[in-house]
Amino acid sequence: MCRDYLRPVLLIFASIAVGVVGWSGYMLLLPVALGFPVLWSIAQTRSVAALVSAGYFLAASRGLPQGVAAFYSSDIWPGLLLWLCASLSFVTVHTVFWTINARTRPFRYFLAVVVMSIPPFGITGWAHPVTAAGVLFPGWGWWGLGLMTAGLAGLVTRIWPAVAIALTGFWLWSAATWTDPKIPDGWRGVDLELGVSLGREAGLQRQRDMIATVRGAATDSARFVALPESALGFWTPTVERVWTGALRDGAATVIAGAALLDAGGYDNVLVAIDRKGGRILYRERMPVPGSMWQPWRSWFGESGGTRADFFTNPVVAVGASRAAPLICYEQLIVWPVLQSMLHDPDFVVAVGNGWWTKGTSIVAIQRAATTAWAKLFAKPLVIAFNT
Repeated sequence: MCRDYLRPVLLIFASIAVGVVGWSGYMLLLPVALGFPVLWSIAQTRSVAALVSAGYFLAASRGLPQGVAAFYSSDIWPGLLLWLCASLSFVTVHTVFWTINARTRPFRYFLAVVVMSIPPFGITGWAHPVTAAGVLFPGWGWWGLGLMTAGLAGLVTRIWPAVAIALTGFWLWSAATWTDPKIPDGWRGVDLELGVSLGREAGLQRQRDMIATVRGAATDSARFVALPESALGFWTPTVERVWTGALRDGAATVIAGAALLDAGGYDNVLVAIDRKGGRILYRERMPVPGSMWQPWRSWFGESGGTRADFFTNPVVAVGASRAAPLICYEQLIVWPVLQSMLHDPDFVVAVGNGWWTKGTSIVAIQRAATTAWAKLFAKPLVIAFNT
C-alpha cells in the first residue's frame, strides 16, 4: 500500500523541483523544464497527472503571490488566489489531454503544447517547456522549434530515455559554446532602478531626469536608446513637446514605454521620439491579465483597464530596420514572439517595469526567456528594465 502512494508523491516532488530549477532565471537551466513532460507521461492516473502539472506550474510561477502583494500593497492572500487561478488553464489542459494509451500520448501531448501556446489558454501559458528551444538549438530558427516540439513529443513515449540523452547532448554542446545575443548596431538599452516611482511620478523634473539619462546613453555609435516600460508615464502633447525640444539638437531616437489614456481605458505602448516629434510605435498585444487587462469591465458597462491588441503590430519600423517589440508580460508567453518571428524582424526589443517583482526571480525569468527566443532565431536583442 505504501508503494502505491510513494510513486505519485515522488512524481509530484520531482515536478516541483523541475519547476523551481528550470524557471530559476538562469538561462542555461531552462532545459530542466523538459523533465515535466517525462513526469507527466509516467503518471499512472489522470489525477496524478493533474497534481504533477499543478506542482510544476505553481513552482515555476512561485514569485507571483509575493509580486501581486507588492503591486497592490496588500497581504499575500490576493496573490495566492491569483496564483491558483492562473494555474487552472495549464492544469486543465494537461489533465484533459493526459492518456494511459502510449500510442496516442505523443499526439495528445503535442496538442497540449499547441493549446498552451496560443489564446485563449496561452494567455497564461507561462513556463512553457518549448522556451528551452533557444538553449538547445541556438540559431536553428523554425527548424530548431520543430526539433524541440518533436523532442517534447518524444519525451512522452517509451523511448524517452534515448530522447533525453540526445537532447542532453545538444544542451551540453550549447552550454559549452554559448554566447549571449548581440546588441543591434546603433542601439543601447538603459536599465533603471527607480522602483515604484517609474510611471507614477509625472512631473517635469522626472522628464528632465530621463532626458539626462538618454543624453548620457546616446553617443555617435548609439543613436537609438531604449527606455523601460512606463518610463514616460502618460503620453500627452506636453510630454511630447518636452522631449522633442530636448532632442532637437541631436540625432538620437528614443524608444520608451508610456501609457496612452482615453475615456475607455488605456493602451500600454512604446513611443518613438526624435527631433521631428513623437509617434506611437507599438501597442502591447497582451497586458498582464487581471492587474492590467480586465475585459470583464466592459461586460458590466464599466471603463478602465488596459486594452489587448492581441495580433496587431507584431513588428514595427524603427529607422531603416524592423523590430519585434515585447513588453513585460509578453516575454513570459509563447505566441507574441512567434507571431513576430513569422515576419522575420531584424532584432528584438524587450522592455519591462519589474519593480513589483523585488525578491522574486520573475525579471530574471523574463530576461532568460527573451534571450532564449532571440538566440533560437539568431536575432540581436535590446533589453531595458526598471527594477
